[in-house]
Amino acid sequence: MAPPFRRRILYIPGYDPIPPRRYRELYKREGAAQAGISGYRLDFGARQDRSGFGWGVTGDFGDGAQAQSEFEVLIWADIVQDSMGHSIAATYGQLVRTAWAYLGSGALLRLMRLRRGPVIAALYPVVVLGLQLLLALSLGALAGVAAGWIGAHVAPWGWWLALPVFLAVTWATLRLWQRLDGRFFAYYLMHDYAFTAQNGGAYPPALETRINRFTDRIAQVLQDGWDEVLVVGHSSGAYLAVSVLADLQRAGRIPAGANLSLLTLGHVVPMASFLPRADRLRRDLRDLSVSDRITWVDVTAPGDACSFGLCDPVAVSGVAPEGQCWPLVISAAFTLSLSPARLKSLKWRWFRLHFQYLCAFDRVRDYDYFAITAGPLTLAQRYADRPHSPGRITTPANRHVTVAP
Repeated sequence: MAPPFRRRILYIPGYDPIPPRRYRELYKREGAAQAGISGYRLDFGARQDRSGFGWGVTGDFGDGAQAQSEFEVLIWADIVQDSMGHSIAATYGQLVRTAWAYLGSGALLRLMRLRRGPVIAALYPVVVLGLQLLLALSLGALAGVAAGWIGAHVAPWGWWLALPVFLAVTWATLRLWQRLDGRFFAYYLMHDYAFTAQNGGAYPPALETRINRFTDRIAQVLQDGWDEVLVVGHSSGAYLAVSVLADLQRAGRIPAGANLSLLTLGHVVPMASFLPRADRLRRDLRDLSVSDRITWVDVTAPGDACSFGLCDPVAVSGVAPEGQCWPLVISAAFTLSLSPARLKSLKWRWFRLHFQYLCAFDRVRDYDYFAITAGPLTLAQRYADRPHSPGRITTPANRHVTVAP
């Protein structure tokens, strides 16, 4: 009997302040559901390599086809948490600066030409925070006028009560909205887009340092003789994964014969690459798109309003070189891979749909996250001779196409 296929997975989350154990529990729950639907077996447990945070999974796909995979989450939640530690006033300052970053650079209109869904998602926190401020000011004004009117009937100086009451009620209302953001996600999304736009698309120093650390970690894992090293990037983590692997390739740190694969899920690359100072990211996209050392598969879905469904991240960014061969762009096809009942249950749940790539499909087609990560085939083998999905968007829409030297 052949030995089990051995895979190491390094997962880069999106802009997420939640501890990485969430991803372990999500994988176990959804993996068990997918195994039951698809008729294979997954067993979850610990890893042999205890570096960082992660988990192990063994897959049995019948006929002796077995695989042993070890996950490791490459954590940058601490950077996310630091970027979210702003006061109410600072958040509204972010709103103004971020809106100007996308409007002033011309990026917003060009993004709209690609997909309206993610642009509407980007405008959502602006609209919601604006409405919250308007309501707070209105309530504050009503309370202030009432306090002043009552105060004027008590003492000649009573009208002076209007201003402190106005300020107190306005602040209290805004504070209440902030505490309720677990339902509305307006502050969270505002921090997300502000983080991307803060330097005009250039990575902040803390993130560059973390990317370097991720690069070193993957280079170390590549020395351990795995049958496949699979890097997975979800949402904002997709473009971080591109930069990490581009750095590895340019530094000559991918060993000969290594099976290095990249799986990007629900990418939001244009939100960064369309900004004027994203020269580094655009160079990374260009360089990785012609690599002969990796296999890069990009999975999105038009039904995911938070990602740029079927948009080739290299081509739409305007940096596709002659001879581009990556990524292979395929659709998770939510309308076909999820039953009508399941789709109905997910209607209007934008964030849940954005995480569907990491979850079970009840009508699974050729995209199965758990077969990819726990099965006995490399990404290249699984999608050999697979064409791009129909509807792939390659039209260059970016005004800013300069790349870092």
